[in-house]
Amino acid sequence: MTAKSTAPSIQDIDRWRSQTKGCNEVLHFNNAGAALMPDTVYDTVSQHLDLERRIGAYEASDNQAQSLQNVYTSIANMLRAQPDEIALIENATRAWDMAFYSINFKPGDRILTAKSEYASNYIAYLQIAGKHGVQIEVIPDDEHGQVDVQALKNAIDDRVKLIAITHVPTQGGLINPAEQIGKVAREAGVLYLLDACQSVGQLDLDVNALGCDMLSATGRKYLRGPRGTGFLYVKKDVIESLEPPFLDLHAADWTGPQEFAIRKDARRFENWESYVAGKLGLGAAVDYAMSIGLANIQSRVTDLAATLRARLSTIPHVTVKDKGANKCGIVTFVKDNLSVDAIKMQLRTQKINVSASRMESARLDMQERNETAFVRASVHYYNTEAEIERFCEAVAAL
Repeated sequence: MTAKSTAPSIQDIDRWRSQTKGCNEVLHFNNAGAALMPDTVYDTVSQHLDLERRIGAYEASDNQAQSLQNVYTSIANMLRAQPDEIALIENATRAWDMAFYSINFKPGDRILTAKSEYASNYIAYLQIAGKHGVQIEVIPDDEHGQVDVQALKNAIDDRVKLIAITHVPTQGGLINPAEQIGKVAREAGVLYLLDACQSVGQLDLDVNALGCDMLSATGRKYLRGPRGTGFLYVKKDVIESLEPPFLDLHAADWTGPQEFAIRKDARRFENWESYVAGKLGLGAAVDYAMSIGLANIQSRVTDLAATLRARLSTIPHVTVKDKGANKCGIVTFVKDNLSVDAIKMQLRTQKINVSASRMESARLDMQERNETAFVRASVHYYNTEAEIERFCEAVAAL
């Protein structure tokens, strides 16, 4: 995450917006839900679907074999990984599941996680704890509201099997200190699973610097790819220690009547049937982001979000709820005497898109803060300062 960034010009921003049809339709501050696709992603998906319609789906896939291989290379380049460390999976949750459920947990093993952890992940911990007698330990936050790295270090013993952290939680602008956590994991020789669902595409990530063994992500959020796409990174030297929870003829070879052999690369976590047009669209989204530069995107998104937080903080009866020493493109807030749903729906009537972060998605954190829901406004590099001003005027008028 050390690459230099370059401030965008007005021409850059105008070009990004001209290549994003949705910018003409809506003020889109729901990029942490699903960002607006650039034209190149839409065109890639629609062209492949048209090819399937004209020559057949299997034949269209064969026709695009090299382009499909290139998707692995593009994602690997973005993460500073190797193509055989990448698996293409239908969404971030399933990618995370394929990694998590591949771990051979035994009674007494400990999972260390964060107070801000996402519901889907925590439900998986609870399931494994119930089945295998695994212990879940929630590491406390530090004074900034992020994972306390020293407390994590103090919690390490020979029973810790996994450190699993959400990099950017769903309920705020917090960026957990993933690199520092990676150092703790490496020193302890403990597996480290990073949920990067909301950080990939808005932060410049290097899996070597992060120190993670596994990383899951989606296409639809900050990468601006199609829905129904995601991927999993698994470090080469841990792949063969992880046995996927289910296999098919793509993930393994049937080598004899009573024998099979699992693939040696990360594609052991995939399955044969997939959304080919979506995979190609995901590759186009990654290439588009890389053409702008992830360091440039991170700088632009961070600056826009800081502007939005500062402006919201000046509005009477509005309280910004973000935590963290370092913050990203997600901005959460509430307004006195207005429900989150009322704010969301009133804004939508003005063609302004936001989403809601609710207790059900991050129960430990929200419950401790005595909160049930926040409005979540998430900006991207194609958003503008003028949109921030229009948004804040609309919030003030609610």
